[in-house]
Amino acid sequence: MLSSFGSILALLLGTAFLLAGSGLFGLLLPLRGQVEGFSTAALGLLGTGWSAGFIAGCFLAPRLVRRVGHVRAFGAFASSGAIVALVSGMWIDATGWLLLRSCTGFTMAGAYMVIESWLNERSTNETRGTVFGLYMMVTHAAIMAGQMTVVLGDVSTPYLFMATGILFCLALLPTAVSTAVTPAPLADVKLDLKGLYANSPISVVGCFLIGVANGAWGTLGAVYGAEIGISTFEIAVMMSMAVIAGAAAQMPVGRLSDRTDRRFVLAGAALAAALIGLTVYVMAPRMGWIVIIMTGLYGLLAYTLYSIAVAHANDHAASTDFVKVSSGLLLLYGAGTMAGPLLAGAAMEWLRPESLFLVTAAAHLGIAVYAALRISRRAPVPVEEREAFAVLPAERAVTPQSVMLDPRADAEDADQPAAEKAEPAAVK
Repeated sequence: MLSSFGSILALLLGTAFLLAGSGLFGLLLPLRGQVEGFSTAALGLLGTGWSAGFIAGCFLAPRLVRRVGHVRAFGAFASSGAIVALVSGMWIDATGWLLLRSCTGFTMAGAYMVIESWLNERSTNETRGTVFGLYMMVTHAAIMAGQMTVVLGDVSTPYLFMATGILFCLALLPTAVSTAVTPAPLADVKLDLKGLYANSPISVVGCFLIGVANGAWGTLGAVYGAEIGISTFEIAVMMSMAVIAGAAAQMPVGRLSDRTDRRFVLAGAALAAALIGLTVYVMAPRMGWIVIIMTGLYGLLAYTLYSIAVAHANDHAASTDFVKVSSGLLLLYGAGTMAGPLLAGAAMEWLRPESLFLVTAAAHLGIAVYAALRISRRAPVPVEEREAFAVLPAERAVTPQSVMLDPRADAEDADQPAAEKAEPAAVK
């Protein structure tokens, strides 16, 4: 058991390097683009391009992995990410960056899917909960560490791009030397919007709008900080603080949603996040510490919404549909992250930097209003029949394969006939 757990730690180490590189690269590009004079709309397109590439990778990467195997595929994905990072530092062009950012989204989706399926293969029913928890911790910690790395260099030089390439290359090493058995083939990814909406309308609408808000903030938060004149260190702290606050609030808010109608919690948290966004827009703070506090409060609420929406959907779904529902909502969230940066980029260019929070506030108000409408249309699920709340990552750093790591997926697997278990289950 210790040896198998050691191989899992090696894979988690590779994941940490990968996510640290992704976190650094995601913060570096908008900061460098702002220095180069790129328009806010062009910088918003970078986030849209990344999300489009990521979603495409979720659909197409499993086919590549089946053709060449996990180890070779992961090597191709991680090394491609390093190449893209290095080329981005050499080719300073808004259109070129859009193309390269889309490639990064694709390669990161493929790399994440390989690691997630590998972790799932090395987990047992007894250790799956521990592995899932460790994976969530690594996800948050590595992204924040990568973002904070930006303060160690000058964004106007190529050195941070080189550091990103190094982190992506380091992600190769633990997987390359791991003795873990090659995992089973990756499952094909499909999206059944009609079935998802029939199961839980508020979760479908909510996950898309949460993606809009989180995509806008995740892509253009650094641009907002640069345009209002706070330092690079304060920008890094601001972006990390939102993630830290959201991660810290998930369990208390989740436990509250376990004890009452989750839609009340979803509507309340979304409304509070909208009010904070509107406050930032009206007050237009310029002092770094005030901005950090206010965006920390924003993250405290905004980054809890996705987990609540997914938990509500699973309350209404059969245990045999857990993977299908959770994976589908993750893809809807990703679609929202494509739209958010486009809307926020246009608003910030048309009005002022704080217009970023007008877009997030509009998305969060939409969630609150629709949740209130659904409360009047559908009775809540009894407390004793609900799924237990589970913490989910606030950033776009996991794929539908990660759902298999959740211990609740065991119930679905246990209910499948033996003939179905022999083949990878498609996410429909």
